[in-house]
Amino acid sequence: MTSAKPRIAVLLGDPSGVGPEMAVKLLARQRNLDAARVLLIADPVVLAAGERVAGAKLAPLQVNTLDSLRFEDGRTSLLVRDWMAGEEPVLGESNERSGRASFEALELATQAVRNGQADAILFAPLNKHSLRLGGLVHEDELRYMQERFAVTGFVCEFNLTGSLWTSRVTSHIPLKDVARHITVEGVRDAVKIIASALRRAGVAHPRIAVTGLNPHAGDGGSIGMEEIEIIAPAIEQLRAEGHDARGPFSPDTVFIGARRGDVDAVVSMYHDQGQIAMKLMGFEQGVTLHGGLPVPVATSASGSAFDIAGQGVAQIEGLQQAFDLCVRMASGAPAPASVEAAVA
Repeated sequence: MTSAKPRIAVLLGDPSGVGPEMAVKLLARQRNLDAARVLLIADPVVLAAGERVAGAKLAPLQVNTLDSLRFEDGRTSLLVRDWMAGEEPVLGESNERSGRASFEALELATQAVRNGQADAILFAPLNKHSLRLGGLVHEDELRYMQERFAVTGFVCEFNLTGSLWTSRVTSHIPLKDVARHITVEGVRDAVKIIASALRRAGVAHPRIAVTGLNPHAGDGGSIGMEEIEIIAPAIEQLRAEGHDARGPFSPDTVFIGARRGDVDAVVSMYHDQGQIAMKLMGFEQGVTLHGGLPVPVATSASGSAFDIAGQGVAQIEGLQQAFDLCVRMASGAPAPASVEAAVA
C-alpha cells in the first residue's frame, strides 16, 4: 500500500435504483473521506442525479484514466466515464444502459485492484437482472470477480448483521439443485473461508455454527441423511484441524443462539436459510461481503430498491457498515503484489 490510508474503489451501483443516492450520502460524510482515499468510478450524469436526490453535492478531483489517478486527503477522486451518453438514468426498472454502466464500473474497479491502485471495493446496490442485460454472463458479480482475479479456490457471499456473520455452502442456484451440491468439501470450504475472514476482521478465535440441510437437522436420519453422511463428518474433520465448528444445528433454531452471541458466524446450506433470518434481525444495517477474493469487496445487504428510487428516502447505514468493514480489513491487508501477475 502506498498510503497510510486504505484506498477504496467506490461504485454508484445500478443507476436506475437507489445506489447513486446512497453513495452520495455516504461520501458526503467527511469522516469517511478522512478514513480512506476514495476512488469513485462514475458517469457524471449519474453522479449528478444522485446528488440531486440525496440533497448533497460532492466536489471530487476529476481524473480521466486510471493511469492518471491521484488522491488528495479528505477529497474523493472521480474517474470520469460516459456510459449514459449524456442521458439521465431511467429510474425504477432494469434496463440495458444502467446494467452496462454498473458492469463496466465493476470491471474498472477490479482493474484498479489488479493495478495495485485500490485495496478494497465498495459498491452501492446492484441489480443482477440489469447486470445481465449489460453484459454479465456469470452467476453473479462474485463469480465474475473470481474470474477477473483468477481465484481458483472457494468463494462465498458473507452476510453480516452487527457482529454476526453468515456464509453458505451453495448460493444463487435453484432450490431443487441444492441437495446434490452439499458435499463434505463444500461444508469445509464454507467454514474455513469465513473463519479466515473473521480473523482478518479482528476475531482471533471464530466460533462457527453449521446448520443442517433438512428440517430438525434431519431428525436422526428420519427426514434426510445429509446431516449424518456429509455435514457431521465435515464438522468432525474441521474440529480435528483446530476449527471451532459446531453442529449440525436445526436451521429453524440456530439463529436464536447466534443472536444471543453464542457464536460469531453461522454457515448455512443454501441462500434463504441464512438470509431470511439475517434480514429480519437487521435489514437496514446488513452488509454483504464477498469472501475468497484478494481484497475486501462489500456492499449493503439491501437491494437496488427500484420502488423508492428518486425519492430521497434510502437509508445508508448498511452501506456505511460495509465501508467501515472495507477500511478495517484493507488497513490490515493491502492488495497482494501478486494480483496482477496472477491474472496476466
